[in-house]
Amino acid sequence: MRMTPVGEYLRARRQLVHPEDVGMPSGAHRRVPGLRRDEVAALAGISADYYLRLEQGRELHPSQQVLSGLARALLLDAEASAFLRRLATPPWTSAMRGEVDDEQLVRLLEPWQRAAAIVVTGCLDVVAATGLALALAPTAFAPGVNLVEGVFGADTRDFAPDWERLAADTVAALRSGSDPADPRLHALIDGLRRDPDFARLWARHDVRAFTAGTNWFFVDGFGPVELHRQNFLIPGHPGYLIVTTYGAAGTIGEQALQSLARVSVSG
Repeated sequence: MRMTPVGEYLRARRQLVHPEDVGMPSGAHRRVPGLRRDEVAALAGISADYYLRLEQGRELHPSQQVLSGLARALLLDAEASAFLRRLATPPWTSAMRGEVDDEQLVRLLEPWQRAAAIVVTGCLDVVAATGLALALAPTAFAPGVNLVEGVFGADTRDFAPDWERLAADTVAALRSGSDPADPRLHALIDGLRRDPDFARLWARHDVRAFTAGTNWFFVDGFGPVELHRQNFLIPGHPGYLIVTTYGAAGTIGEQALQSLARVSVSG
């Protein structure tokens, strides 16, 4: 029997919840990681048979009340709960898979030319970049590059001080922002699954929006610098983000970007 996206998600998430997290005895002889199916059903207020049908893909239309109960039982936060609802109410928006005029996306970056800014898809493919972004990270931010593949590349593993956190956040952002029915997503995952770290993190089914954070970059004359990231949804272009990178006021990161900007303009 082929498991549905909802079933895969439920199974992955219940395996991450410890019995003691929900007030149940853990016991020394449990045969499964996390919660059993009947325990999730009891916590969600549904029958064990109904939950089994959900996880096996034999029940395809759970109500909002059932989804809310499952979210509580599995200790899902707001983003993870919203993702469960998105999985349970296909079809996903076709706009996320539609073709977008690249010229439109390039024009969107015109006001950001003095910033390190890129446009990415829900699958974290770079489709446009400002000159400063290319000066900061010419291989990572070039149009056509995928940010997830870059994170799991050898250069990023060796350089990033907290690579495990970066990798986990990136994988969670990929699941959050992408369309589960997008062929591009499946092709990307098929290639990345050869990496055991990616396979491990993808199997967790973590969901976190790609919003804000920090990343490390190497800038000539400054060495490793920590820069902040802030992302913005693009109205009229569902599934696309503008990702901006900047240095906090008064930091080495700000000085490094200013230096790159001067070099970029003079060049």
